[in-house]
Amino acid sequence: MEMEVEYGEEFISNSRGVQLFTCRWLPVSSPKALIFICHGYGMECSSFMRECGTRLACSGYAVIGIDYEGHGRSGGARCYIKKFDNIVNDCDSFFKFVCGQEEYKNKKRYLYGESMGGAVALLLHKKDPKFWNGAVLVAPMCKISEKVKPHPVVVNLLTRIEDVIPKWKIVPTKDVIDSAFKDPLKREEIRSNKLIYQDKPRLKTALEMLRTSMSLEESLDEVTLPFFVLHGEADTVTDPEISRALYEQASSLDKTIKLYPGMWHGLTYGEPEDNVEMVFSDIVAWLDKRVSGNQYNIYTRVTDPSYGDKLVTMTPSSAAMERQKRQRMRVNGSKYLCGWKGKKMPYHSAM
Repeated sequence: MEMEVEYGEEFISNSRGVQLFTCRWLPVSSPKALIFICHGYGMECSSFMRECGTRLACSGYAVIGIDYEGHGRSGGARCYIKKFDNIVNDCDSFFKFVCGQEEYKNKKRYLYGESMGGAVALLLHKKDPKFWNGAVLVAPMCKISEKVKPHPVVVNLLTRIEDVIPKWKIVPTKDVIDSAFKDPLKREEIRSNKLIYQDKPRLKTALEMLRTSMSLEESLDEVTLPFFVLHGEADTVTDPEISRALYEQASSLDKTIKLYPGMWHGLTYGEPEDNVEMVFSDIVAWLDKRVSGNQYNIYTRVTDPSYGDKLVTMTPSSAAMERQKRQRMRVNGSKYLCGWKGKKMPYHSAM
């Protein structure tokens, strides 16, 4: 990271009058493209996402982040999500404001979402399908694992009381920090970050996350933007099968998946340094190819059993054929899913 990076902070007001914290990491020269960070549940940008922002800025990208309402240095009840749409609308408004600035008008625009931020990124794309040039999705929360999906009776019961005690911290969860970040020293750094929410989820927050995940799960085939989804195979916070399902079902012509054996949920921070370097090298390589215009002549790992586990070149025509194949299979009543199976592990609530 020899390149010099300029860091800046600013507070803005959302449509509800809440002060939101925003920050940016800029290369000294004109950026290759814009990258907008969507952080995970309970997380924040200025400290936790600093390494991510710095690395990407050192690679020539302008990186812009925002703390959601109730998160990090933004105002609002701590980690209370009254409506998931509020997060999406706040990000949409701020990100498009930045894109409209004179120096950025002709730059390509990419979303970067980690965990719950992956859901935010996909919903931003769904809100305006033609606006974004692509997305990097790190262990995204875009489907509820069958291993942890709550029983409909439980959901119904909680829904009846959510407007009575919406902010109550009554949702039982295991310690996500212990489950997400492999490196013990980095785990303690995260635990000492007072901007990160480490209490039990609030009732309405948990239900909003559940509804959002279930809604995304039902519309994965509506994803059309280029994306790179990365996931640790030993992740017990968000199931790697979620990323496989996204990859298989998305209608995107340009889509890439990479699964990292032995890695946990915190791919970009909680792993040993060599692993973190590898992940960011893959991310920057994916971005650089698209910014330079080589969008389709790339190698993509395909998990369809008809291909086997090998690298193949996905062109617009071959991707379109795969999309038609999936549509025919859905019409015939078959479910088009990956079919890779690993050891069953206890999955915790998504960050």
